[in-house]
Amino acid sequence: MADWLAAIILGLVEGLTEFIPVSSTGHLLLAKQALGLADESWDTFIVMIQLGAILAVVALYFQRLWKVLIGLPGKDPAARRFALSVLLAFIPSAIVGLLFHDFIKDVLFNTTIVCITLIVGGFGLIAAERWAPAPKEHDAMTFSWKTALGVGLFQCLSIIPGVSRSGATIVGGLLLGVEKRAAAEFSFFLAIPTMVAAFGLDFWESRDLITADVAGIIAIGFVVSFISGLFIVRFLIDFVGRYGFAPFAAWRILIGTLGLLGMSLYA
Repeated sequence: MADWLAAIILGLVEGLTEFIPVSSTGHLLLAKQALGLADESWDTFIVMIQLGAILAVVALYFQRLWKVLIGLPGKDPAARRFALSVLLAFIPSAIVGLLFHDFIKDVLFNTTIVCITLIVGGFGLIAAERWAPAPKEHDAMTFSWKTALGVGLFQCLSIIPGVSRSGATIVGGLLLGVEKRAAAEFSFFLAIPTMVAAFGLDFWESRDLITADVAGIIAIGFVVSFISGLFIVRFLIDFVGRYGFAPFAAWRILIGTLGLLGMSLYA
């Protein structure tokens, strides 16, 4: 398969799965293996195109984010509260990611681990939605610091490929008494600093691998992930409001099971 076509496929996978609780990294690793992309530059590609999907959130929520940004110098209490909540939620995973970055890439980027965590996470998502306490937080822009920090601690689970960053934060939000639409929306906002940091770290560590050809392939995946990310962010909040997270849980279990079966057949 031509590299540009593989970049388009992986860009679509990234954009369509980054913000739903099914693990974009897990799907990208499975897709990479299915496409026979063994070169290590594709691992860098997978991390770096995530920024394209994150920019989709910035584009769609630009007015609200801009209002926060210009409100910080003027000491707008609402802007400060929101910025602090996102910062508190970001810090735990930033620390864990820095400490275990090499271990994550060298050991945990494993298709067997991905398939198992997809299945376990699917059942966890079902359980969290079914037995979550009655919601007491309904606005993603006004979380208490305890709720924000709690969601951030749950995000640390997503260092394991297949767990899903959005899945971990949404489940954490539900268990902490966040209404499901607000949990999904806060997951969008938290993705911005989290994935920008991951992008920056991987870019610096992989800078010697990024030749002109590799940069061109990354650019293709980046654009495709941005466009498909725009679609999924627009779609997700209304979908969650109508159907909840059960369809995503079922998808996780299905893909994880098929992945394990496929590996056993071709072992």
